Amino acid sequence: MTVTQSSIDLTTSTGTMRCSVVRPTNDGAFPSVIFYSEIFQITEPIARTASYLAGHGYVVIVPEVFHELNEIGTILAYDDVGKDKGNDDKFTKPLTSHDSDTAAIVDWVDTQAFCNGRIGSFGVCLGGHLACRAALHPRVQAAACLYATDIHSSTMPAGTKPQTIEILENISGEIMFIWGRQDPHVSLKGRKLLYSTLNEVNANYTWHEFNAQHAFMRDEGDRYDPELATICHRLTVDLFHRSLR
Repeated sequence: MTVTQSSIDLTTSTGTMRCSVVRPTNDGAFPSVIFYSEIFQITEPIARTASYLAGHGYVVIVPEVFHELNEIGTILAYDDVGKDKGNDDKFTKPLTSHDSDTAAIVDWVDTQAFCNGRIGSFGVCLGGHLACRAALHPRVQAAACLYATDIHSSTMPAGTKPQTIEILENISGEIMFIWGRQDPHVSLKGRKLLYSTLNEVNANYTWHEFNAQHAFMRDEGDRYDPELATICHRLTVDLFHRSLR
């Protein structure tokens, strides 16, 4: 399918949140996927991934994950300055504010004729954590979480709710985790902790590990692995086809 892109500004409990919306140009109503970005917000690799997924028959909504902390439209560079700013934002914004962002997107989906009401979540890096967190919302039926940071370590500010790893039993849909074994941000010990917790709460999950570095899906930079990226895109599309159609 060919796709079309637009932007929307949603009202959240913490301010205006701009989202990119990429959807099929075909007539009809489609499942929706909330796509949570890295700490750098909606970069070109994120935008290309959104278009790729939308072309498989999904309305893809990409929020500016740190809209409270930056001017609308802010995109951080893949350099040390951008990384430092993004990490500062990550450790400033509480998870409860991400929860209210998700709720605002779900409410918007329900008003759109081109959305059929079925919702999934997808994310990379920080966004992998947020996709997992979004799966706590009862309307999110499937989540694809790629090299998700800080779930195992509980290092993001939680706000008034527990850390994500403490409430995984509240996820009712199917969830998938994809990891790079050479990722320094999520150690083997951290992956084992999350894996064990998922089993303890009897989660409906799948788990994939590859010999790859952090951000190996990002089609820019030295860590990009096109062959593994193709496999993981297929796993993600298969999950959403299975769970949202």
